Amino acid sequence: MSTLACPKCKVSLPGEFFNSSGMTNCYTCDTPLQIHAFPALFRKLQEGSAGEALVDQGESTCFYHPQKRAAVVCSVCGRFLCGLCDMELSDQHMCPQCASSGAKKGKLKDLEHHRVLYDNLALLVAIAPLLIFYLTFITAPIAIFMSIKHWNAPLSILPRTKVRFVVAITVASLQLLGWALLLVFLFSKWQNL
Repeated sequence: MSTLACPKCKVSLPGEFFNSSGMTNCYTCDTPLQIHAFPALFRKLQEGSAGEALVDQGESTCFYHPQKRAAVVCSVCGRFLCGLCDMELSDQHMCPQCASSGAKKGKLKDLEHHRVLYDNLALLVAIAPLLIFYLTFITAPIAIFMSIKHWNAPLSILPRTKVRFVVAITVASLQLLGWALLLVFLFSKWQNL
């Protein structure tokens, strides 16, 4: 069930304030109010609703589907929406137009447009320095650290596997093993001198 607040003091108003014949004063700030609300405001929103057909003449209709009964009000623009048009983002009900414009303007922080692909980044850090081998001494531990740190991070908006992390760890481990063998070889040569 939706609630309305006093426009002046922002306190939630009880049901007796709605659809009364005369003015009623807010019990907190004493502001005179007269609120007429559609019945859809008090109806509980059904999850996964496909939209209801308009039944009574007194019912409000969806802004986008005039043949459907309104279920909620858009939190941004105030348009009445049916179950088909309702988009719940950040605990707010939005119409498709407000959600689209909010996404374009960057106002919807919870809406993901992209993710950093840490698996690709770790693989790049492990493989790219192979062109200049001495850089792998630095980049191999970084690639292993990135792979382990971001192992449980969301990979992508689209489904992906952790194969790139495994390849990055394997390549970086082989690079570190190569450095270790090189150091052992050089140390043994130095000892023989």
